[in-house]
Amino acid sequence: MKIGLYFGSFNPIHQGHLIIANHCLNSKIVEKIWFIVSPQNPQKNLNDMLNPELRLLLVDLAISNNSNFQSSQVEFYLSKPSYTYNTMIHLKATYPQDTFYIILGSDSFINLPHWAHYELLFNENLFIVYERFNYMINNKESYNKVFFLDNTPIMNLSSTFIRDLILKKQSIKYLVPENVENYIIKNKLYI
Repeated sequence: MKIGLYFGSFNPIHQGHLIIANHCLNSKIVEKIWFIVSPQNPQKNLNDMLNPELRLLLVDLAISNNSNFQSSQVEFYLSKPSYTYNTMIHLKATYPQDTFYIILGSDSFINLPHWAHYELLFNENLFIVYERFNYMINNKESYNKVFFLDNTPIMNLSSTFIRDLILKKQSIKYLVPENVENYIIKNKLYI
């Protein structure tokens, strides 16, 4: 099976994540999307982070009505911080029958040379890259093993923005799935 791997802190997951994942499915490059919840992203501040189990629960709530989406806690059991290269080695060994594609925004794709084991990661894996505002990729045809998505819905929506709204006691309605919003409010998360 062809599986798109959507890595992220998902702190919290929001509609932008889900729209991008659905856009990847619509491309027909992949048949399923796995949301890989990163317990400790080396490029993010842990102080702003909800615990990994709660972030995974929010992902599960968000994708509960889509059989083509599933969550993964694979990085919970690997060494920390979470490096994509190590996760890919583990997933390929565990699921040799599947073909994996790393899903990245154009901003992250441009930043790949700063990732751990960049050259090995880039040379040994397939990528799906979606466009992010102000991060255009030139010479797309020069990248084999990289699929660039056309007509990606571009939104200026981030988990940071959502957390800020919560802190200001403002509504996050429509920015996250309703069941995620309800869980965040009921359990007083991010306040």
